[in-house]
Amino acid sequence: MLAVGRALMSKPELIMMDEPSLGLAPLVVKGIFEIIKEINKLGVTILLIEQNANLALRVADEGHVLETGRIKLSGKGRELLENAEVKAAYLGNKKNHTPA
Repeated sequence: MLAVGRALMSKPELIMMDEPSLGLAPLVVKGIFEIIKEINKLGVTILLIEQNANLALRVADEGHVLETGRIKLSGKGRELLENAEVKAAYLGNKKNHTPA
């Protein structure tokens, strides 16, 4: 929270966040993502790197799914949430998952 506040003091056009939910309680994570959405509404672009794909894609205008350092899929955040491959691999929905 302190780092976000310090970043905002410089009136940035872009803020990069790496795993803002790491090690936080679920209630705190929810608050962090609400803050991320509010910062974005103020016109600040946010580059978010996050392993919690469900949360990240819910707030993302655009998303990129990486696998072993390469972009595997790209699209609108909400579209990626509905993608069967993303659901199977990253969101815990094994219904449509076919092992490699």
